[in-house]
Amino acid sequence: MKLILKWLLSAAALLAVAYIYSSGVSVASFGAAMVAALVIGLLNMLVRPVLVVLTIPVTILTLGLFLFVINALMFWAASGVLSGFHVNGFWAALIGSLIYSALGVVIDAVVK
Repeated sequence: MKLILKWLLSAAALLAVAYIYSSGVSVASFGAAMVAALVIGLLNMLVRPVLVVLTIPVTILTLGLFLFVINALMFWAASGVLSGFHVNGFWAALIGSLIYSALGVVIDAVVK
């Protein structure tokens, strides 16, 4: 039940990101937001750990700030795969992923 609640809240968070940062991120509908939240979750579960391991030297050199770039790339990659979710470039992905991550922290606190 917690997983479904977290998924629904993550989709709502994507809609909030599109509302807050409408010039960079757009979501067509709640259904598209649900699919996008699922794809972002899958990318973060499967691809992100590989990228983190491969970029350890850069991450250490930048004192961990490169992880923001990895998060933005996952956010941007999800928009490239889906048609109802669109991000207008890397900088929009960076800002959108920062907002989405902040909302994700709130969602994790609420679900617990």
